[in-house]
Amino acid sequence: MTALLITVDTELSSSLYQRGIGLEDNVRRSIWAEAQGRACGIGWQMDLLDRYGLKGVFFLDPLPALVHGAAFLQPIVGAIVGRGHEVQMHIHTEWLAAAQESPVGGRQGRNIGDFTLDDQIILLGLAKALLEEAGAPPITAFRAGNFGANDDTLRALAAIGVTWDSSVNPAYLGQECGIAMDAAQIGAIRRLGVIELPVSGIADRPGGFRPAQICAMSAAEMTAGLRHAAQEGHDAFVVVTHSFEMLSRDRMRPNGAVIARFEQLCRQAARLPQVHGAGFNDLPQDLADRPARLLSRAAPSRLRTGLRMAEQAWATWRYEHRLVPA
Repeated sequence: MTALLITVDTELSSSLYQRGIGLEDNVRRSIWAEAQGRACGIGWQMDLLDRYGLKGVFFLDPLPALVHGAAFLQPIVGAIVGRGHEVQMHIHTEWLAAAQESPVGGRQGRNIGDFTLDDQIILLGLAKALLEEAGAPPITAFRAGNFGANDDTLRALAAIGVTWDSSVNPAYLGQECGIAMDAAQIGAIRRLGVIELPVSGIADRPGGFRPAQICAMSAAEMTAGLRHAAQEGHDAFVVVTHSFEMLSRDRMRPNGAVIARFEQLCRQAARLPQVHGAGFNDLPQDLADRPARLLSRAAPSRLRTGLRMAEQAWATWRYEHRLVPA
């Protein structure tokens, strides 16, 4: 069977903080995604996952604790763990610019991969400790904010005892993501002491790659990718979304198009007998020790790509234009 990992990058907004938005409002808008009397963040996501018998992996960024204190993490961790979903580690090093006390001597960078190996060990060890002290079970997996990891990130994860990494998004390789990986490798592979499980996706054009992110793929593309993975016997299909992704970019209104895509993914997954919901703690570590192969991607479809582009244009007009009531 194909393990479906629905991963949610769960994070406060440093840009909202820079605009003077307080902690409570940032949590409300970024984690619970509340807008216009509706919540469509991690609580709503867990409701939907539970309804369809699926499991979520919530990559939670604890670095805002350097600015706001660690207490805000406890109710978030408690809500996720209490419902049987996974808390794993995420990190956005932008928060170091506002930290009252820097754990790395005041050094700053947009991405974890901008730091030396020694600094990465310090930062990742701190993030792991903050999550576990907030009530998370032992952290076993990581994803870098902005997919901005490098090979030293994998070495640092191995040094602090984290088994899995999912910072490779083939669409970001050679850009934000500096991990030395073949962009065609979308199966688990052992590298530098950890197991790398990249973000999944489809070929949206010859030679192209569209990552399996809720806001980046249409429902038809996501369904095609998931069905292809199941039919080809892929070990895992890794989907990405964010805690706030069901809102408009200004986080002022729900985005019905993205909400519908998440719902469709859950429905389709529940209908596929070859697919089961999973977290990293459910995966066998020998995934990375099986015969190496480059996993095939769903064949490109001009029709699917064209329909997605039209859908994106309509959704941008409908949900991002401030003058259109939601």
